[in-house]
Parts: sequence; C-alpha cells; structure tokens
Amino acid sequence: MRGALRTNGALRSRRSDPSKEATVRRFLERHWYAYAMVLPVVVVIAVLVLFPLAQGVFFTFTNINEGTIANPVLDRPATYSGVGLANYLNVLSGDPSFGSFWSTLVRTLVWTFGCVFLHYVIGLGLALLLNRQVKGRTAYRVLLVLPWAVPAFISAFAWKYMFNAQYGIINQVLRALGLPDPIWLGQSDWALVAVIVVNVWLGVPFMMVALLGGLQSISGDLYEAAEVDGASAWQRFRDVTLPGLRSVSGTVVLLGIIWTFNMFAVIYLITGPNPNTRILVTYAFERFFSGASRDYAVASTYGVLILSVLLVFAGVYRRALRRQGEVW
Repeated sequence: MRGALRTNGALRSRRSDPSKEATVRRFLERHWYAYAMVLPVVVVIAVLVLFPLAQGVFFTFTNINEGTIANPVLDRPATYSGVGLANYLNVLSGDPSFGSFWSTLVRTLVWTFGCVFLHYVIGLGLALLLNRQVKGRTAYRVLLVLPWAVPAFISAFAWKYMFNAQYGIINQVLRALGLPDPIWLGQSDWALVAVIVVNVWLGVPFMMVALLGGLQSISGDLYEAAEVDGASAWQRFRDVTLPGLRSVSGTVVLLGIIWTFNMFAVIYLITGPNPNTRILVTYAFERFFSGASRDYAVASTYGVLILSVLLVFAGVYRRALRRQGEVW
C-alpha cells in the first residue's frame, strides 16, 4: 500500500513538473527575437575573428610560408608540415633572423607607455582647462578634438612632410633658431621620437574628452567642502579630482595601452620598415607581407605572442583595479 502511494506521488510530481524540453521550448518562444538579433553578430565575429584566430594559432605549429602554402593558380598543393613549438622557441630565443623578439618587445613597451603617459598627462591638463568657465570654451573643444576627427593616414602624411629633414617646417624652424636639425625619419632614435609625437597628437583628444566627462561627473560640493576645510589647489586635485577620475582613468588607460601596443598605421605610414621604429605588430606585418619568402608561420607566432602579452597585462591590470576597490 505504501509502495503504491509512493509510486502515485512520484507520477503526480512528474506530471506537475514541466519537462526540460517544455522549459527550453518556452524559453525559446519567449526570447527568440533577442537570439535572432544577436545571431548575425555572432556569425560575423566567428567568421572575421574566431576563424582567422584559430587558423593563425594553427599556423604557429607549422612551417608554412610562400613556398609551402597551396597555390591554386600554379596548381601547387600545400607542402607545409608541423614543427611543434619550434617557431615559439626560435622567436623567444632572440635570434636576429626571427626579429630579435626581446629587443623589439622593449621598444614596443617604450613606445606604448611613453605615448599613453603623454596622452594622459596632456589630456588631463587640457580637460582641467576646459572644465573651467572660459570664454570660447566650445571653440577650444572643437579645435582640440580636430586631430581625432581627421583620418589617421592624412595626419600621418602631413606630419611626415613636416618632419622632412630638408623641406619640413620643423627643421626650418630649428635652423632659424640656430638649433641642430636632425634627420627625423632616418636610421636613428629620432625616428621613434617623431612617431611618438605624431601618436600623442592623435591620441590626446580622446583622452581629453573622456577625462572631461569624468571631471564633470564630480560633484562641486566636494570641492566646496575641501575649500572650506582650507585645502590648497594641489590638495583638492590630489584628494578630490584624482579619486573622482579613478574609474574613468582605469578604463581609458587600459584602452590606450591596447590601442597603442597594436598601433600599426602611424608607424608604418611615417617611417615604413625602419628598424628604429619597429614594434611587434609592424614586424609581424613585415614578416607576413614582405620579403622573398613570406613567412606566415613566424608572423602568426608574433600575432599569438602579442595577444598573449595583452591578455596577461589586462588580467594583471584588472586585478590591480579590483584591489583598489574599482569594479571592472
């Protein structure tokens, strides 16, 4: 009798609880429109990002190049083969024939952190000025945002002409002042200084606009309270402005580092394949698209290493922000 009751109870519970198929069906009926809207984006990302990324990772374990890849025009089949971790070992060994990875990484870090530091400092200074009640503030904002609005390749060509050693306006001014006029875009460290100047000019407007929005979100009551307590201008900046900008600063600095680390257009349009301005992403481009035998395997290895460096940095940076109480 008790067994029969338990059996009947189990049957009733199964009848009362909806099956998994019915739950999934109701869920899809309710949210099908959202999934239909997201599906094209997922397909595009899979085709344009995930598939090339997977193929690039695969290439890093092969010896694929111009001579071993399949060529339908010449009716030539693929002849490349797997080499395991040989590409990573060759690149990380610092062999000059593989781009001197470590010295190139150091130059990339100098380029990245130098640009982002100047972006932030100059952008913050301009944001502080524009946050005050100044006549013509709207016109100043438009003029300061102008470098960001101009296409990067147009700005790069304009700066390349201005840095011309013989006819450029920069060297003409230096000669008029009796100062030495270096060959900015030649085989020297001046080339790296030149591209940093151009990238700072292009990147400051974004940093300024983002920080200006952060400044305007800080309550004026905090400044009034600090002023009543006798805080100096520097103390108000240190104890009110910087903490108020912490969240915005954390985001824009991370974005700036990622963008600058991968900045290809400015360097390559101004100096081309110059060893003094070579960073990781430009060397990967050179290895993939130039030379008698395009080495797709080594170029893909550089791409994976660039992605790995940025992922590690983003993880460490995110953890540091969390320790400071920032949720990101």
